[in-house]
Amino acid sequence: MIENRKLVLQTAREIKDIARRVGVPFVFKASYDKANRTSITSFRGLGMGGGLEVLNEVRCNIHVPVLSDVHGIEEIEQAAEVLDVIQIPAFLSRQTDLLLAAGRSGKIVNVKKGQFLAPWDVTSIVKKLESTGNRKILLTERGVSFGYNNLVSDFRSLPIMRKTGYPVVFDASHSVQQPGGLGTASGGQSEFIPLLARCAVAAGCDAIFMEVHPNPKKALSDGPNMLPLHQLEKLLRDLKAIDKIVKQRSR
Repeated sequence: MIENRKLVLQTAREIKDIARRVGVPFVFKASYDKANRTSITSFRGLGMGGGLEVLNEVRCNIHVPVLSDVHGIEEIEQAAEVLDVIQIPAFLSRQTDLLLAAGRSGKIVNVKKGQFLAPWDVTSIVKKLESTGNRKILLTERGVSFGYNNLVSDFRSLPIMRKTGYPVVFDASHSVQQPGGLGTASGGQSEFIPLLARCAVAAGCDAIFMEVHPNPKKALSDGPNMLPLHQLEKLLRDLKAIDKIVKQRSR
């Protein structure tokens, strides 16, 4: 979430430098509005105007592509002027009109599979987007609900979702989230982010989505399921090594 301009720009620069050293492509994601916070009193971000302004600065001055969530049809036209990738949040992944509007924007559309959906359910999501003529589609796995306040990752979902013909992203940080687990906020088990990320890359996913923060304990959103920024470079090097092995053996 965009907490403030300074933090976003600083973090984006540091991640860009890490990605360059490791040799991996990087898309910067931050939410201008966290519209699905557990509590009505939780901070939601800078809002659309201020948030898109910061993301545009990241895009133009730091020179990395940017991604953010949209929550309503009315947001898409303005968001598409800045974003390289429009993201459909998991809770909205079946909202037909939102998917159609995102598809018609002509932008890359990343859909986070709802934690209430089976992996084969994404076929219907893909057909909705394809009906607009848009074939620039990404599908993101972020775990499935497992009882109350818990998620579990089923790595069989990755090859099943890839049968659509589109790249599949694994969200290693929200997969360790415990939705509403703290009562007025979501909990998480961030210590398992590296494990799940390594498993997903070994299973042949196309990209990894991770929430990172210089100090997760002070983050205003998603702190319990964030990777500390200082751990990112080592993990990316591990993932790149695993990915190289997987691709060599699949030839």
